[in-house]
Amino acid sequence: MTLSRVWRRYRVRLVVRLAVLAAAVGGAAALVVRGGAASAGGAAALAAVAVWAGWGAVRAAERPARDVRRFLEGVRYDDVSGRFSAAGGDPLLDALAAAFEEVGGAFRRVRAEREEQAGYLEAVVRHVGVALVAFRAGGEVTIFNLAARRTLGVARPRSLEVLARRAPEAARALADVAPGERSLVRLGGGEGRPQELVAYATRFTVGGEAHTLVSLQDIREELEARELEAWQELSRVLTHEIANSVAPIASLAGTARSLLDRPAPPEGAAPPVLPGAGRGGRLDDVREALGTIERRSRGLVSFVDAYRTLARLPTPRPRVISAAELLGDVATLARASAPGVTVTVDVDPERLEIVADADLVEQALVNLALNAVEAIGARDGEPSGAAGGAVALRAYAGPGGRAVVEVADDGPGLLPEVAERAFVPFFSTKPGGSGIGLALAQRIARLHGGTLAVSSEPDVETTFTLRL
Repeated sequence: MTLSRVWRRYRVRLVVRLAVLAAAVGGAAALVVRGGAASAGGAAALAAVAVWAGWGAVRAAERPARDVRRFLEGVRYDDVSGRFSAAGGDPLLDALAAAFEEVGGAFRRVRAEREEQAGYLEAVVRHVGVALVAFRAGGEVTIFNLAARRTLGVARPRSLEVLARRAPEAARALADVAPGERSLVRLGGGEGRPQELVAYATRFTVGGEAHTLVSLQDIREELEARELEAWQELSRVLTHEIANSVAPIASLAGTARSLLDRPAPPEGAAPPVLPGAGRGGRLDDVREALGTIERRSRGLVSFVDAYRTLARLPTPRPRVISAAELLGDVATLARASAPGVTVTVDVDPERLEIVADADLVEQALVNLALNAVEAIGARDGEPSGAAGGAVALRAYAGPGGRAVVEVADDGPGLLPEVAERAFVPFFSTKPGGSGIGLALAQRIARLHGGTLAVSSEPDVETTFTLRL
């Protein structure tokens, strides 16, 4: 073992310094006792050596304490990135440095795992499909994920006060939800249609400060999907049962009427016998009754055909469509059906394109345009709308690049209770209306993964908004 390696040992250096300190102190004391000028000079020199050795011993003794203090300060401030170098030969200090490195590495691993988990939870919260909003007792918003932005239709606010300026209904709903309870919240929605949300709030404490977390789940789409399934099931039942019953009735009624319309049989021949006709009954009354049965039966057949049309729409075959050409064709049909109505087309940008089934979307827009024309006619008392009025067909790029098509008219509008039922099959406020057109248009929108909504201000404007 070389002298330099021996000197690097902690104990050796400490013992040597203490020995030098003791020798210097002893020698200085002896010289002072002896007296004389020379002795005084030597005593001063030995005293200086004693101070140097004592200071070195103190520094050597404090080194482990300094390392421990530096390590503990790093733990206190969550910074254990500092490295502790080994003494390079001294077993005691090498073991201490290795312990520091091991504990520091464990802290760094825990911190890395904690940051990874925090990032993972943040990503989950950001992209989860349920709207999540968290805020402090003072109203500062701490969590506002992407689903919340889509549901409430606003960007992340700094506080509930800022949210109240952008979306007053949403801010009131968040503030009114009681922790631990579920409640039904109805909002106007960011897509121009009412939203029915289930809100659940919970309260927790972080760092001694109370936080409230509110989840908002839109159940309207699920309700609409269930409603659609129910209508389809009912449609299959009606199509099977009513068609099987009505078709023979219509055939029998037509046959009976044709027999009654035949010339009278020759004299002496027996007249034809009709089921249900009593002896001596009036043939005219029978003819009228059978005619009524026939008309009613054909009406029921038409009803079933309309329901079958709603339930058996073909699967869309999307392709790129020019919005200007599509709305131009619809406008041409609308003008032909009502020459007195002004029909305008506005497409922004002019080269806007729609990815959809051209035939199905055109059918939906034609239904909406004719409905607008008939609404204007109802206002003016003329079915054709000859007294005037305006219908606007508009198309533009909505949020996310999805195409939005609007059909607006200046007719009498819809009352709120009527607007809520506008898309219910066979519901109509028009005399003789089938109630199929709007339901069919909404069905086409859903087949394309889009929505159809209505907003109406009576006697000002009614707008049907189709998002594809």
